[in-house]
Amino acid sequence: MAERRSELGMPKPDMTPMIDCVFQLMIFFMLTLKIVAAEGNFDINMPRGAIECNADPLAQDLKVRLNADANGHLKNIQFGNRNLGNDERAFAQLNEEVLRSIGGQPGGPAAKDAEVELDADYNLHYSYIVKAVSACTGRFDKRTNQVVRYIEKIKFAAPKNRGTTD
Repeated sequence: MAERRSELGMPKPDMTPMIDCVFQLMIFFMLTLKIVAAEGNFDINMPRGAIECNADPLAQDLKVRLNADANGHLKNIQFGNRNLGNDERAFAQLNEEVLRSIGGQPGGPAAKDAEVELDADYNLHYSYIVKAVSACTGRFDKRTNQVVRYIEKIKFAAPKNRGTTD
């Protein structure tokens, strides 16, 4: 009789229902998972610390201010404390000022560390902001048919709804 029990063996449990249950639980949790996109800007700009007297002026951030009139048209461009005007020549002059600020050498060591901060009025038309970004990042060289890059890093100041009295 001992031989018969060994021939019959122990009954094996059926694993199929357990596997089905595990897969159903996995599918349930995958379908109910909410993937949330990362919020905010994670490009952290650490403070430079105390500015020394002999600090390199090229390492400073370049500030460009775009003022708008009541209709959203460009009133003037300011580079640092200088007023550059409000026409197409102002964007060309902004381009020259940025090149001068990085030492006159596109792609040089000063250009890699430089960063332009654009501060535009809230109601300014977007086309003026695009022109300012283009003027700050470089120019198109017609002789070589190539784009000459000045600065890669451009950041935008938080928009402020400044009331205009024009």
